[in-house]
Amino acid sequence: MAFVRFLIPCFVISTDVAFSCQNTDDIVGASSPGDIVIGGLFAVHSEMLHPEEYPIKPVIQNCAGFEIQIFLQTLAMIHAIEMINNSTLLPGVTLGYEIYDTCAEVTKAMASALRFLSKFNSSEDVVEFKCNYSDYIPRIKAVTGATYSEVSMAVSRLLALQLIPQVSPASSAEILSDKIRFPSFFRTIPSDFHQTRAMAHLICESGWDWIGVIATDDDNGRLAVESFGVQAMANNVCIAFKEMLPAYLSDNTFHTKVDDAVEKIVKETRVNVIVVFMRQFHVLKLFQKAIERNVNKIWIASDNWSSAVKISTIPNIRQLGTIVGFGFKSRDSSTFQDFLRNLHEMPTDNNKFLHEYIMLLSVCAHLEYHDFQACISNQSQDDLLQNIENKHQIWKDDFLNANIEPGFIHSTVLAVYTIAYAIRGLCKNRNCKDPSAFTPWELLEELKNVTVIYDDKEIKFDSNGDMSTSYDVLLWKEIDGHMKIITMAEYDPGKDDFIFEDEEKKKEFLDLKKVQPTCSQHCTPGQMKKVTGSPHTCCYECVYCPENHYSNQTDMDYCYQCDNKTYWAPVNSTTCYSKTIHFLAWTDWFAIFLLLLSAFGVVLILSISVIFTKNLNTPVVKASGGLTVCYIILFSHFLIFLSTTFFIDEPTEFKCKTRQALFGISFALCISCILIKSLKILLAFSFDPKLQNFLKCMYKPIPIVVTCTGIQVIICTFWLIFRTPFVKQNFSISRAIILECNEGSILAFGIMLGYIAALAFICFIFAFKGRKLPENYNEAKFITFGMLIYFIAWIVFIPVYATTFGKYLPAVEIIVVLISNYGILCCTFLPKCYIIIYKQETNTKSAFLKMIYTYSSKSASSVAISQISLDSKSSSSRATVSESCKSQKNSVNGNCHFQVPGQTLIKAKVLPKNAARKRLSSI
Repeated sequence: MAFVRFLIPCFVISTDVAFSCQNTDDIVGASSPGDIVIGGLFAVHSEMLHPEEYPIKPVIQNCAGFEIQIFLQTLAMIHAIEMINNSTLLPGVTLGYEIYDTCAEVTKAMASALRFLSKFNSSEDVVEFKCNYSDYIPRIKAVTGATYSEVSMAVSRLLALQLIPQVSPASSAEILSDKIRFPSFFRTIPSDFHQTRAMAHLICESGWDWIGVIATDDDNGRLAVESFGVQAMANNVCIAFKEMLPAYLSDNTFHTKVDDAVEKIVKETRVNVIVVFMRQFHVLKLFQKAIERNVNKIWIASDNWSSAVKISTIPNIRQLGTIVGFGFKSRDSSTFQDFLRNLHEMPTDNNKFLHEYIMLLSVCAHLEYHDFQACISNQSQDDLLQNIENKHQIWKDDFLNANIEPGFIHSTVLAVYTIAYAIRGLCKNRNCKDPSAFTPWELLEELKNVTVIYDDKEIKFDSNGDMSTSYDVLLWKEIDGHMKIITMAEYDPGKDDFIFEDEEKKKEFLDLKKVQPTCSQHCTPGQMKKVTGSPHTCCYECVYCPENHYSNQTDMDYCYQCDNKTYWAPVNSTTCYSKTIHFLAWTDWFAIFLLLLSAFGVVLILSISVIFTKNLNTPVVKASGGLTVCYIILFSHFLIFLSTTFFIDEPTEFKCKTRQALFGISFALCISCILIKSLKILLAFSFDPKLQNFLKCMYKPIPIVVTCTGIQVIICTFWLIFRTPFVKQNFSISRAIILECNEGSILAFGIMLGYIAALAFICFIFAFKGRKLPENYNEAKFITFGMLIYFIAWIVFIPVYATTFGKYLPAVEIIVVLISNYGILCCTFLPKCYIIIYKQETNTKSAFLKMIYTYSSKSASSVAISQISLDSKSSSSRATVSESCKSQKNSVNGNCHFQVPGQTLIKAKVLPKNAARKRLSSI
């Protein structure tokens, strides 16, 4: 449904077709003049929009959710009036109508009812207050409607002030039969008393005695549930649960309540029959959610939605199970279908409903059937296109005919005819072209005794103002891939019995008995008895013992609880089971993979050691700090790889204490040695005297390594003494005990890692400064890259480590250790190994001397040029550097001469080759 909403463009309505209420005539949905005017109240829209502004003002708002079925009822009323005007039923008298949209809201309906009470021919729609309305002539003589019982209750109380007769084709609440409270109310359908009794009879006949009920939380829903509860009790039917949904879609809790209701249905596994007293748009939302949850039940439909085409065409509706409903008795609707086929020729000037429907056709024409119907229902009056006249007008004859609900069409037409027959009885001796010929209360008295001849049958109201017509028992059946609503039987309220047309229909009815939801049964071991909220105390439900609980006897009132630390039990268990011990074992495939990576790292270290030992006297090895420094760094890398083995297999006190300390001290030793190398490289190639003096003071290899590593040793020692790591049993997983190392102090763990990060950052800064060293000897660049890998790996590690739990938590740290260790190892030694093996011509003393000499010459020249730039004051002066230093002619005693116009001659010293040798030896 959300997808459909995105397909629908947003539109704004123009002023000439505006639905907002600017004056009293704007709230009229459809009208036609006549000698006698009948009012109509129909919920053409499913909800009224509520203002977001504050404070809320008493303004009649627009509506949303165009209801095709109710729109068809307004057309049925218009069709009935036109048929009466074109017949001899009321000779010389024409009926007119004023139809209003209640938007399924009492507030909107009351506004329309107030207009009904206004005085006839009053230009300002004034409702006069009188003590006696016997001679008062209101705007209309009678009202057809409303759609919902809750609205009819409110409107009927207001119309009763002037005793204006109200004939509803759809409001079925039992309370409306009370003529003390609702003296002017009639209806052309049976009371809910008969419907709930029919439902209870059907449930009892099918052998079901354990059901659920869902209804809307309004007057009609609550009264229907109450009436059904009485009938169910009389038939020994137990109600497992009752769920009440908000009456209005605008309620903020509506979707939550629908989710809760579906969740309740899913949980109540033994309730296979659900009785639903709801409006169509409520059922639509409920079923869409139930289809998502794969609910499959038997659904008993009330007359509100039992024949709703828009619900029967929901995609995958067949997955819900069997739907059986009760609908109002229908008659032949062929004349109404002919009326719909010619509807496009009908003028829309006085019919805003028809005008809106035509606009919706144009807006939603690009969609398929169900999406097209959803599109129409989801549009609000504020969403229609401003220039809708420019869109191609599309008419779908078959769409309206496909959405006809015959029972409601028949009851609507019958409501109009009962009023017309009552008018005929009053107009025999009166001139009914005169609006004051009779008053509404006189028409009310005539209605009480009127007999209607409709389809060659005599129909009349009983003493309660109801028509005790029979019900059609409807079955939703899939035929040729489409859900069809067929009549399975007829229910006769007088006989309280079902009537079948043939044996095939009776067999379909009897097939419902195959599902047997019973009130109670013996609870087997693994279950317990759960008393429901049913008034039948003998009814209980067998529910599975929840997780970590068990029962070992039949019909137990409660389940025993397992010891959650060492035992567990699945749902529906008859005993407790010992929890399994989990840790990252040697045999785990992931542990094996990580160990192979560590082993490969050790092999790599040995290979590098062999290569460096064989090439001990080459410049590359000497420039790397000599064999001693290299061995120390490689040994620290070996210890880091070795520390990963302490993260695997069953944790012990020794492993928990050793793994972090070994890793932390080894990494600190490695970084401190690389820091010495970075300082040495920077010192060798620095031409800034101040920086050289600083680096000479700093460059104390052995003290630096001992100090940096010693600080880490002190940190780890304090950690192991005061908050030592220990083995912990983690019970967070219900079926297992995870053995893991608790670090003892997260703060100490963080300080250890933070200290390594600080050393790495200092190393990164020094290496970054030396990143522009000679291309053939740019170790600082690779050190920089290695430190970046370390930072990235451990920055990612922090959130991953914090959010991971279970036996693979140690693997997270192993991975980060391996990544950072491999990164530094490869960046430090692999470039040198590459030169030793594949670039042997550059691994000579002469090649290194040439490279250093060239780099030193360039560096000296750049220093001289920088000095010239600083000494030159004129922006227009440009220093010209001669091609000296390249030939012996332009060089005197190793001096380069730079001439700046207007300035004295400047000399820059070019380093002789013996200086290059000195730098190489310093490295």
